Amino acid sequence: MQRAYVMLESMAVCVDLPTPETEVMPGVQWGQVEAFPSPAYWAYQVIARRIEDRSINYRLGRTLREEVGACLLGGHGIPARIGLLAFEHLKAKGAFDSSDPDEATLRDWLSEPIEIDGKRVHYRFAAQKARYLAGALEALATEPSPENSGRELRDWLLGIPGIGFKTASWIARNWLNADDVAILDIHILRAGALAKFLDAELTVERHYLKLEQQFLAFSKALGVRASELDAVIWWEMMASPRTVATVMESLPDGKFKQKHAISRFLPKDRDTDSLQLALIG
Repeated sequence: MQRAYVMLESMAVCVDLPTPETEVMPGVQWGQVEAFPSPAYWAYQVIARRIEDRSINYRLGRTLREEVGACLLGGHGIPARIGLLAFEHLKAKGAFDSSDPDEATLRDWLSEPIEIDGKRVHYRFAAQKARYLAGALEALATEPSPENSGRELRDWLLGIPGIGFKTASWIARNWLNADDVAILDIHILRAGALAKFLDAELTVERHYLKLEQQFLAFSKALGVRASELDAVIWWEMMASPRTVATVMESLPDGKFKQKHAISRFLPKDRDTDSLQLALIG
Protein backbone atom coordinates (compact mmCIF):
# COMPACT_ATOMS: atom_id res chain seq x y z
CA MET A 1 0.00 0.00 0.00
CA GLN A 2 1.19 3.54 -0.75
CA ARG A 3 -0.19 6.50 1.18
CA ALA A 4 -0.85 10.08 0.12
CA TYR A 5 -2.58 12.97 1.86
CA VAL A 6 -5.01 15.71 0.95
CA MET A 7 -4.23 18.77 3.06
CA LEU A 8 -7.23 20.79 4.25
CA GLU A 9 -7.26 23.85 6.49
CA SER A 10 -7.67 22.00 9.78
CA MET A 11 -6.84 18.40 8.92
CA ALA A 12 -5.16 16.00 6.53
CA VAL A 13 -7.15 13.27 4.80
CA CYS A 14 -5.27 10.04 4.13
CA VAL A 15 -5.64 8.33 0.75
CA ASP A 16 -4.37 4.76 0.49
CA LEU A 17 -3.61 3.35 -2.95
CA PRO A 18 -2.27 -0.04 -4.09
CA THR A 19 1.47 -0.59 -4.31
CA PRO A 20 3.17 0.78 -7.44
CA GLU A 21 3.83 -2.73 -8.80
CA THR A 22 0.18 -3.82 -8.50
CA GLU A 23 -1.68 -3.95 -11.82
CA VAL A 24 -4.70 -1.66 -12.08
CA MET A 25 -5.62 -3.61 -15.22
CA PRO A 26 -3.71 -6.22 -17.23
CA GLY A 27 -0.32 -4.83 -18.25
CA VAL A 28 -0.85 -1.49 -16.48
CA GLN A 29 0.74 -0.86 -13.09
CA TRP A 30 -0.53 1.71 -10.60
CA GLY A 31 2.88 3.36 -10.40
CA GLN A 32 4.02 5.89 -7.83
CA VAL A 33 1.31 8.32 -6.72
CA GLU A 34 3.71 11.26 -7.03
CA ALA A 35 4.92 10.18 -10.49
CA PHE A 36 3.18 12.25 -13.15
CA PRO A 37 1.40 10.84 -15.14
CA SER A 38 0.95 7.40 -13.52
CA PRO A 39 -2.49 5.78 -12.94
CA ALA A 40 -2.01 6.34 -9.18
CA TYR A 41 -1.35 10.03 -9.86
CA TRP A 42 -4.62 10.36 -11.80
CA ALA A 43 -6.64 8.48 -9.18
CA TYR A 44 -5.24 10.73 -6.44
CA GLN A 45 -6.01 13.90 -8.42
CA VAL A 46 -9.66 12.92 -8.89
CA ILE A 47 -10.09 11.87 -5.26
CA ALA A 48 -8.36 15.01 -3.97
CA ARG A 49 -10.79 17.20 -5.89
CA ARG A 50 -13.72 15.37 -4.34
CA ILE A 51 -12.34 15.78 -0.83
CA GLU A 52 -11.57 19.47 -1.40
CA ASP A 53 -15.10 19.92 -2.82
CA ARG A 54 -13.78 21.36 -6.06
CA SER A 55 -16.73 20.11 -8.08
CA ILE A 56 -16.76 20.49 -11.86
CA ASN A 57 -19.74 22.04 -13.63
CA TYR A 58 -19.45 20.66 -17.15
CA ARG A 59 -22.33 22.51 -18.76
CA LEU A 60 -21.49 25.58 -20.79
CA GLY A 61 -25.05 26.36 -21.93
CA ARG A 62 -28.50 26.66 -20.39
CA THR A 63 -30.12 24.60 -23.15
CA LEU A 64 -28.95 21.79 -25.42
CA ARG A 65 -28.94 24.27 -28.30
CA GLU A 66 -26.51 26.45 -26.39
CA GLU A 67 -24.39 23.45 -25.39
CA VAL A 68 -24.10 22.33 -29.00
CA GLY A 69 -23.18 25.87 -29.99
CA ALA A 70 -20.52 26.23 -27.30
CA CYS A 71 -18.84 22.94 -28.20
CA LEU A 72 -19.09 23.45 -31.96
CA LEU A 73 -17.41 26.85 -31.63
CA GLY A 74 -14.52 25.36 -29.64
CA GLY A 75 -12.37 22.36 -30.34
CA HIS A 76 -9.49 21.73 -32.71
CA GLY A 77 -7.51 24.78 -33.76
CA ILE A 78 -9.48 27.19 -31.56
CA PRO A 79 -8.23 28.20 -28.08
CA ALA A 80 -10.81 27.38 -25.42
CA ARG A 81 -11.14 31.00 -24.33
CA ILE A 82 -11.74 32.24 -27.89
CA GLY A 83 -14.36 29.56 -28.49
CA LEU A 84 -16.19 30.48 -25.31
CA LEU A 85 -16.09 34.21 -26.13
CA ALA A 86 -17.48 33.48 -29.61
CA PHE A 87 -20.27 31.47 -27.99
CA GLU A 88 -21.12 34.34 -25.61
CA HIS A 89 -21.02 36.74 -28.56
CA LEU A 90 -23.55 34.67 -30.51
CA LYS A 91 -25.71 34.14 -27.44
CA ALA A 92 -25.94 37.90 -26.93
CA LYS A 93 -27.11 38.18 -30.55
CA GLY A 94 -29.94 35.70 -29.86
CA ALA A 95 -28.46 32.93 -32.00
CA PHE A 96 -29.77 30.18 -29.71
CA ASP A 97 -33.27 31.53 -29.18
CA SER A 98 -36.33 29.84 -30.69
CA SER A 99 -35.92 31.38 -34.16
CA ASP A 100 -32.90 29.94 -35.97
CA PRO A 101 -30.63 32.46 -37.71
CA ASP A 102 -29.56 31.45 -41.19
CA GLU A 103 -26.01 30.55 -42.18
CA ALA A 104 -25.25 33.99 -43.64
CA THR A 105 -26.33 35.75 -40.45
CA LEU A 106 -24.25 33.44 -38.28
CA ARG A 107 -21.25 33.98 -40.56
CA ASP A 108 -21.61 37.75 -40.27
CA TRP A 109 -21.87 37.57 -36.48
CA LEU A 110 -18.85 35.26 -36.21
CA SER A 111 -16.85 37.57 -38.47
CA GLU A 112 -17.28 40.49 -36.08
CA PRO A 113 -14.21 41.22 -33.92
CA ILE A 114 -14.27 40.05 -30.30
CA GLU A 115 -12.78 42.05 -27.44
CA ILE A 116 -10.25 40.13 -25.31
CA ASP A 117 -7.75 41.65 -22.87
CA GLY A 118 -8.12 45.03 -24.50
CA LYS A 119 -7.46 43.63 -27.97
CA ARG A 120 -9.79 42.90 -30.87
CA VAL A 121 -9.45 39.40 -32.28
CA HIS A 122 -11.25 37.56 -35.06
CA TYR A 123 -12.72 34.09 -34.76
CA ARG A 124 -11.13 31.54 -37.09
CA PHE A 125 -13.21 29.40 -39.46
CA ALA A 126 -16.22 31.74 -39.29
CA ALA A 127 -17.72 30.50 -42.57
CA GLN A 128 -17.22 26.81 -41.82
CA LYS A 129 -18.53 26.96 -38.26
CA ALA A 130 -21.50 29.11 -39.35
CA ARG A 131 -22.48 26.38 -41.83
CA TYR A 132 -22.16 23.63 -39.23
CA LEU A 133 -23.97 25.61 -36.54
CA ALA A 134 -26.88 26.52 -38.83
CA GLY A 135 -27.36 22.84 -39.68
CA ALA A 136 -27.11 21.77 -36.04
CA LEU A 137 -29.68 24.32 -34.86
CA GLU A 138 -32.05 23.23 -37.63
CA ALA A 139 -31.66 19.58 -36.62
CA LEU A 140 -32.33 20.36 -32.97
CA ALA A 141 -35.45 22.32 -33.93
CA THR A 142 -36.94 19.62 -36.15
CA GLU A 143 -36.13 16.36 -34.35
CA PRO A 144 -36.26 15.52 -30.62
CA SER A 145 -32.87 14.56 -29.29
CA PRO A 146 -32.54 11.39 -27.18
CA GLU A 147 -31.26 12.03 -23.66
CA ASN A 148 -31.52 8.63 -21.96
CA SER A 149 -27.76 8.19 -21.98
CA GLY A 150 -24.64 9.99 -23.07
CA ARG A 151 -23.91 7.41 -25.74
CA GLU A 152 -27.42 7.64 -27.19
CA LEU A 153 -27.19 11.43 -27.42
CA ARG A 154 -23.66 11.22 -28.80
CA ASP A 155 -24.68 8.79 -31.54
CA TRP A 156 -27.63 11.00 -32.51
CA LEU A 157 -25.39 14.07 -32.72
CA LEU A 158 -23.06 12.22 -35.09
CA GLY A 159 -25.75 12.51 -37.75
CA ILE A 160 -25.29 16.29 -37.86
CA PRO A 161 -22.70 17.49 -40.43
CA GLY A 162 -19.62 18.97 -38.80
CA ILE A 163 -20.00 17.03 -35.54
CA GLY A 164 -17.57 14.15 -35.12
CA PHE A 165 -16.99 11.70 -32.30
CA LYS A 166 -14.98 14.08 -30.14
CA THR A 167 -17.38 17.04 -30.37
CA ALA A 168 -20.44 14.80 -30.00
CA SER A 169 -18.91 13.14 -26.93
CA TRP A 170 -18.00 16.55 -25.49
CA ILE A 171 -21.60 17.76 -25.86
CA ALA A 172 -23.04 14.55 -24.39
CA ARG A 173 -20.63 14.56 -21.43
CA ASN A 174 -21.31 18.20 -20.65
CA TRP A 175 -25.08 18.14 -21.09
CA LEU A 176 -25.85 14.83 -19.36
CA ASN A 177 -22.85 14.61 -17.04
CA ALA A 178 -22.31 11.31 -18.83
CA ASP A 179 -19.81 8.61 -17.91
CA ASP A 180 -20.42 6.32 -20.89
CA VAL A 181 -18.51 8.43 -23.43
CA ALA A 182 -14.98 9.84 -23.53
CA ILE A 183 -13.56 13.02 -25.05
CA LEU A 184 -10.40 11.75 -26.69
CA ASP A 185 -8.14 14.62 -27.67
CA ILE A 186 -4.37 14.76 -27.94
CA HIS A 187 -3.91 15.36 -24.19
CA ILE A 188 -5.85 12.21 -23.30
CA LEU A 189 -4.03 10.21 -25.98
CA ARG A 190 -0.63 11.29 -24.67
CA ALA A 191 -1.57 10.42 -21.09
CA GLY A 192 -2.88 7.05 -22.20
CA ALA A 193 0.25 6.24 -24.17
CA LEU A 194 2.52 7.25 -21.28
CA ALA A 195 0.62 5.23 -18.66
CA LYS A 196 -0.11 2.44 -21.16
CA PHE A 197 -3.87 2.35 -20.64
CA LEU A 198 -4.45 3.33 -24.28
CA ASP A 199 -3.00 1.54 -27.29
CA ALA A 200 -0.58 4.01 -28.89
CA GLU A 201 -0.88 2.18 -32.21
CA LEU A 202 -4.56 3.15 -32.54
CA THR A 203 -5.80 6.51 -33.86
CA VAL A 204 -8.94 8.48 -33.07
CA GLU A 205 -9.56 8.89 -36.80
CA ARG A 206 -9.94 5.12 -37.30
CA HIS A 207 -10.38 3.60 -33.83
CA TYR A 208 -12.28 6.13 -31.70
CA LEU A 209 -14.72 3.62 -30.22
CA LYS A 210 -12.01 1.11 -29.37
CA LEU A 211 -9.91 3.76 -27.66
CA GLU A 212 -13.01 4.98 -25.84
CA GLN A 213 -13.66 1.50 -24.47
CA GLN A 214 -10.06 1.34 -23.25
CA PHE A 215 -10.44 4.68 -21.48
CA LEU A 216 -13.76 3.69 -19.88
CA ALA A 217 -12.25 0.40 -18.72
CA PHE A 218 -9.34 2.32 -17.18
CA SER A 219 -11.62 4.70 -15.27
CA LYS A 220 -13.65 1.75 -13.99
CA ALA A 221 -10.48 -0.03 -12.86
CA LEU A 222 -9.37 3.10 -10.98
CA GLY A 223 -12.79 3.34 -9.37
CA VAL A 224 -13.46 6.91 -10.52
CA ARG A 225 -16.01 8.49 -12.85
CA ALA A 226 -14.95 8.67 -16.49
CA SER A 227 -16.17 12.27 -16.79
CA GLU A 228 -14.07 13.39 -13.82
CA LEU A 229 -11.00 11.51 -15.02
CA ASP A 230 -11.29 12.88 -18.56
CA ALA A 231 -11.49 16.46 -17.29
CA VAL A 232 -8.64 16.15 -14.79
CA ILE A 233 -6.27 14.47 -17.26
CA TRP A 234 -7.07 17.04 -19.94
CA TRP A 235 -6.28 20.01 -17.74
CA GLU A 236 -3.16 18.57 -16.11
CA MET A 237 -1.68 17.55 -19.46
CA MET A 238 -2.64 20.81 -21.15
CA ALA A 239 -1.29 22.94 -18.29
CA SER A 240 2.08 21.15 -18.12
CA PRO A 241 3.54 21.27 -21.66
CA ARG A 242 7.18 21.26 -20.60
CA THR A 243 6.75 18.36 -18.20
CA VAL A 244 4.76 16.39 -20.77
CA ALA A 245 7.41 17.03 -23.43
CA THR A 246 10.10 15.69 -21.11
CA VAL A 247 8.10 12.59 -20.16
CA MET A 248 7.21 11.92 -23.80
CA GLU A 249 10.89 11.34 -24.46
CA SER A 250 10.58 8.10 -22.47
CA LEU A 251 8.30 6.59 -25.10
CA PRO A 252 9.90 4.23 -27.61
CA ASP A 253 10.32 5.66 -31.09
CA GLY A 254 7.30 4.99 -33.25
CA LYS A 255 4.46 6.61 -35.19
CA PHE A 256 2.73 7.90 -32.05
CA LYS A 257 5.84 9.64 -30.75
CA GLN A 258 6.65 11.10 -34.15
CA LYS A 259 3.12 12.42 -34.61
CA HIS A 260 2.38 13.67 -31.10
CA ALA A 261 5.73 14.69 -29.61
CA ILE A 262 5.81 18.33 -28.49
CA SER A 263 8.62 20.85 -28.27
CA ARG A 264 10.26 21.44 -24.91
CA PHE A 265 10.57 25.14 -25.81
CA LEU A 266 7.10 25.96 -24.55
CA PRO A 267 5.45 28.30 -22.01
CA LYS A 268 6.02 27.41 -18.37
CA ASP A 269 3.73 24.86 -16.75
CA ARG A 270 0.70 26.40 -15.04
CA ASP A 271 -1.08 25.70 -11.78
CA THR A 272 -4.29 23.71 -12.08
CA ASP A 273 -7.47 25.79 -12.22
CA SER A 274 -10.61 23.66 -11.89
CA LEU A 275 -12.74 26.45 -13.36
CA GLN A 276 -11.18 25.64 -16.74
CA LEU A 277 -12.10 21.96 -16.68
CA ALA A 278 -15.46 22.43 -18.43
CA LEU A 279 -13.69 23.92 -21.45
CA ILE A 280 -12.39 20.61 -22.78
CA GLY A 281 -12.27 20.56 -26.51
